[in-house]
Amino acid sequence: MPALDHLSTFENPKPERDYTIEIEMPEFTCLCPMTGQPDFATLRLQYIPDARCVELKSLKLYMRSYRDVGAFHEAVTNRMLDDLAAKLDPRFIRLTAQFNVRGGIYTTVAAERTQADWSPQPVVQLPAKDPRNPRE
Repeated sequence: MPALDHLSTFENPKPERDYTIEIEMPEFTCLCPMTGQPDFATLRLQYIPDARCVELKSLKLYMRSYRDVGAFHEAVTNRMLDDLAAKLDPRFIRLTAQFNVRGGIYTTVAAERTQADWSPQPVVQLPAKDPRNPRE
């Protein structure tokens, strides 16, 4: 399996604030462990950082390191989430892997983790704009 040392981080520029980072990676590939055929997926990473953020080039290289790895969809998604969580220790992290069709079947695997002592801020509901008055 790819090494965790591919991932680099940097200090969160606003650690006192909860904010979400979303990263979409549409070119993920790994190998089917049964057939050796390539599996293609779009990965969507969402996280609320604590002290550290992931550096994007290192994330790209880490994801590319799975290109020749045989792994079931469930295993590879959970492994990547575990690696990211270990490196970042974010307040919240979710990785969703949407695998392309194979044999007429699409697979989506979502894995997440939350820090034990963290709870999300309440969602702010803004009033809907009146479409007849766009300046309101």
